[in-house]
Amino acid sequence: MSWIDIGALEDVPLRGTRLVKTKLGCIGLFRTGEAEVFAASNTCPHKGGPLNEGIVHGRRVTCPLHNMVFDLETGAAQGADEGRIETFPVRIEAGRILLDVTALARSAA
Repeated sequence: MSWIDIGALEDVPLRGTRLVKTKLGCIGLFRTGEAEVFAASNTCPHKGGPLNEGIVHGRRVTCPLHNMVFDLETGAAQGADEGRIETFPVRIEAGRILLDVTALARSAA
């Protein structure tokens, strides 16, 4: 893995989001706890909704367009509908958020 520093943990509000723009598309950062952040594709696969504008609850995010819930650990849609969002390895070190660019380069974010 190859980690890149993408910002301070305090820049992402608790139960909030921030957007990271990459050459392959936008990645959403979802802060679910004091020291817990997930990184995932920002686009809902069903209606194209911007997930960074959704509601973060537990370890999930709800699409703002049609209320589909996605598990931020696995990317799987919750409920009757099928689908998933891509997730990316992320870690926190000394209050900084690090994203694995190796995984990002292999994806189609």
